[in-house]
Amino acid sequence: MGPEAGALGSIVWLHGLGASGHDFEDVVPLLELPRVRFVFPHAPQKPVTINGGLIMPAWYDITSLAADRGENERHVMESAGHVRDLIARETERGVPASRVILAGFSQGAAMALYVGPRYPETLLGILVLSGYEVLASTREAEASPANAATPMLSCHGTYDPLVPVAAGKRAYVAYAPGRVAEWHTFPIAHQVSMEEIRVARDWLHARFDGLS
Repeated sequence: MGPEAGALGSIVWLHGLGASGHDFEDVVPLLELPRVRFVFPHAPQKPVTINGGLIMPAWYDITSLAADRGENERHVMESAGHVRDLIARETERGVPASRVILAGFSQGAAMALYVGPRYPETLLGILVLSGYEVLASTREAEASPANAATPMLSCHGTYDPLVPVAAGKRAYVAYAPGRVAEWHTFPIAHQVSMEEIRVARDWLHARFDGLS
């Protein structure tokens, strides 16, 4: 969505488990970024173990809700490759990585947090909404110097029953050092509120307003 040519920048926004790329389209006008192109990809259909094996849009299978989230490593890496391809496609369309924000909600936020700090070219920012960390054991070995200082905004609902706020805070603490990072909580469940959208809007404007 947004300008097909001459875009100031792009936001690649990854949806949550069981949703689709259309999930956050209604948020676009609220962010007030007319010169920014929004990319809303659809996750592949996969059986999800914690949902009784039902097939649904998923960036990776989740086998348990334990502290490590039980993520399927192969699926995470496959989806990460897809996200990297989307960022590369923006470069082909005239928007370099340095003008791309990688964003996501829930499982999509976990993917944004996984791909962003590991991406080989500097990104404009990483936006994490109701997210958590996957494949934590690979964090240090796979970290990209190009994104060691990339700004990050993390937002989470204090009443989230699906991704506890403590999991979101752990992920934030793990990736915040060395970068300009913000952590915001809101009195909501596993969702996005208008107040959270306003915080995200202001943060996004701060990233893009410095570009010309």
